[in-house]
Formats: sequence, structure tokens, C-alpha cells
Amino acid sequence: MIKSFCVPRKTHQAGVNCLMLFLILAPLWAAAAGASETDCQTLADWMTGSFSSATQAAADSSYFDIRLEMARIWTERGDGYWFYVEQAVAGNTDRPYRQRVYRVAHVEDDLFRSEVFLLPDPDCHVGEWRKEEPLHGLSPDDLEVRSGCTVFLRLDVWGRFAGGTVGRGCTSALRGAAYATSEVVVGPGRIESWDRGLDESGRQVWGAETGPYIFIRHSGPAVHADIHPEAGRGRRPRP
Repeated sequence: MIKSFCVPRKTHQAGVNCLMLFLILAPLWAAAAGASETDCQTLADWMTGSFSSATQAAADSSYFDIRLEMARIWTERGDGYWFYVEQAVAGNTDRPYRQRVYRVAHVEDDLFRSEVFLLPDPDCHVGEWRKEEPLHGLSPDDLEVRSGCTVFLRLDVWGRFAGGTVGRGCTSALRGAAYATSEVVVGPGRIESWDRGLDESGRQVWGAETGPYIFIRHSGPAVHADIHPEAGRGRRPRP
């Protein structure tokens, strides 16, 4: 006897329901992914430009006037947004105390990361941010990643990107430190950065003690939003 081949009604209906659910949710998933990539572009735009803590230093002598330069590099790459970063005390911008490369990328949902890399022969690249194509002769293969120093960021209730490093993985030997931590808030026209070094017992040995440095952007892509005002106090940042 030949048995008829058919799909049981319940199984068939379940398949139809799953298909309908997929058709409903697929555009929402695509929209969410697109929004996250748009947010990553916004984060990159907010990080781009010339910043200083001059306003903060003028209001409180416990701060130094620090100049922060963040220039986009390797814009043809599709593996995130790359930056050349330089920090120096005002008046000594030809002798920066920190030179890094950052890679900003979307991780998942509303989570973003900023990886940190060291440059080979950093003295050869002082002022590189002024060039039309900074670090044109280098590639990611020439860099050394700072393992454990990645900053993870999420959108906060004020629409800023806020976060920091995780745990004790970012090693540091400066002034007797065992590891370093970074807390960062990025908003339109302003970056707050709080870097600290701690010893094995968790005691702070360098960095601002009570709050972040506040860098105000004075050149870069146009922004059209305000951020929630916060104050901070600290001492001169460390490399």
C-alpha cells in the first residue's frame, strides 16, 4: 500500500508561524543593526578633532591645560574607525607625553570598543595629526596592541558614550603601579577622560584623584547636540 506523504497540520502551522515571525522581525533586526552602525559613526565623529582642557585649567589650578589631538587615519579600511592620538601639555605640543593609535568598532547591540595600540618609533610621528594623511606609511601590522587596555562604551541616558577598561588587565609599571584603569565619556564637543594607575593592593599611585579631565573640542566635525553637564577635579594626567 502506498502511503500518502503530507505534513501534519500542527507541524505545517508551526512552520507558517515561524516564517511569519521571521518576516516580521527581520526588518527590525536590520534596522537595529543599521542604528548601531550609525551610532558607531557618531562616536567616531565626536572623537575626531582638536580638544583642550584650557577651560577647566583656567577655573581650577589643580588641572593642567592639556591638548588632545585625534585624527582619523586609514579611512579606506572597513574594520572600524582608526585614529592617531596625541596628547601634550600646552606650550610643549612638540613634545607629546602620549602617542597612540585607537580603533573604534561596534561589538554588538549598543556596545562599542576602542582598542589601543602603540606606535613604532613614536618620536618620528610627532605632529602627524597635522598631515592630510596621518601615518600614511604605516599599517595595523606595524602596531603593538595594548592588551587589556581596550575601552568598552555604551550609550548612557544622556545620549553620550560612556564606559571604561575592564578589571586589572591593562598593565602599567609607572610610579609603582601594577595596572591602569580608564573611564571615558564621549559627547558632542566634549570628552571626559579619567586615567589612573593602581598598585597590587588597589591603591592609586598616579592619575587624577577625584574626577576626569574634561576636554572641550575647538575644531572638528560639526555637532548639533548638548550633553549633561558634569564637573570633575584631578591632577595632571599620566602617560
